[in-house]
Amino acid sequence: MPGFLFHDVIFGPVRSRRLGLSLGINLLPLHSKYCSFNCIYCECGWTSPDQSKHPEFPSREEISFFLAKRLQQLVLDNYIPDALTYAGNGEPTLHPDFAGIVDDTIALRDKYAPTAKVTILSNSSMIHVPSVFKALQKFDSNILKLDAGSDRMFNLINNPVEPVQFSALIGNLKKFNGNLIIQSMFLRGNFKGEVVDNTTAAEVDAWISLLQEIRPEMVMIYPIARATPLHNIEKIGPEELEAIAAKARKGGLKVQVYQ
Repeated sequence: MPGFLFHDVIFGPVRSRRLGLSLGINLLPLHSKYCSFNCIYCECGWTSPDQSKHPEFPSREEISFFLAKRLQQLVLDNYIPDALTYAGNGEPTLHPDFAGIVDDTIALRDKYAPTAKVTILSNSSMIHVPSVFKALQKFDSNILKLDAGSDRMFNLINNPVEPVQFSALIGNLKKFNGNLIIQSMFLRGNFKGEVVDNTTAAEVDAWISLLQEIRPEMVMIYPIARATPLHNIEKIGPEELEAIAAKARKGGLKVQVYQ
């Protein structure tokens, strides 16, 4: 499958435009994407329509072992990361031992890199699961996706593998009571014979309205940075992103633009 995949449980540290020096933690299969969404901009490529119903997740014990080993080496090298970040080959909250892995990560962070933030980049699709919801509240930076202000644009951009009720997703984001950061990708293109554009005034206004209900700590907005599986996507320029951010700030939101 085309796309950029991570072939290790622990990768980096890498310089992140949003997180500083970030040590990646990949909870997904090491040689294929496994995700609940099929986002048209995903750097990992398309989600396979026949992705395994029994994927080979790295075990909780393996993840803890490799993370401890890497942190020990980084301490010796005096190269302490700013963040320990769940990312990788799909949606990290799909791991069946997600909650336990989070507890292990926090314990290892406290032992080896107490200044690092435990962070996640999630598509929000599993926040209705009680154990996932509880675990996400333990993160220093609980970064959850919201790329659209309407059900139509959500389905075009994020293209869920299984149907997702957009209004229910928004309701579950609101349950965090502001203990979350929203990440939003802005783009234009064509998909399934329809125009995809979440930068229009109507879409931006709808997105801001939802954010005012969710009340996140911060909103991160950004453009495409890597190759995408849908090739006709337009990267949004800095001036346009700043204009969107300014509009959101007028609505009382804290917004940071990342290029």
